[in-house]
Amino acid sequence: MNIKEIRDLSNEELEKEVVSLKEELYDLRFAQATGSLENPARIKDIKKTIARMKTVITERANAQ
Repeated sequence: MNIKEIRDLSNEELEKEVVSLKEELYDLRFAQATGSLENPARIKDIKKTIARMKTVITERANAQ
């Protein structure tokens, strides 16, 4: 998800998406620990997307 798509979402949608991505990240970490992870680069992508979303949320909070 790129930054333009993230900025188009509302704060509530961003919060929901962060929660779902954290759950996916947990599942990927579990798969990595058991040795069944097929795409380890996906972990990095999810972490960066979560950071982008939190940055947008923080920017909006500071603007108010």
